[in-house]
Amino acid sequence: VCPLAKVMRHECRKRGIDSLKVVYSKEKPIRPLEDMSISCRQHCICPPGTARKCTERRDIPGSTAFVPSVAGLIIAGEVINDLAGIRLPS
Repeated sequence: VCPLAKVMRHECRKRGIDSLKVVYSKEKPIRPLEDMSISCRQHCICPPGTARKCTERRDIPGSTAFVPSVAGLIIAGEVINDLAGIRLPS
């Protein structure tokens, strides 16, 4: 369960909001390979002389750059359809 979504649901219930349109994905996050031979031998970005290794870094999803804007466009389309009274099949 997404911690942010949990807080948002709680706050909405507290304020009497019983329904909202949301954009979400059911996909499970894909974790990068933990294989040191793949991660640290090719294109390593670890500073020389440090004890840290590439496999110990924090994961930053590759989708970070474009997913928020795409989600915004999807929900904007829904808002426009609602305002125009257009109901598209689910």
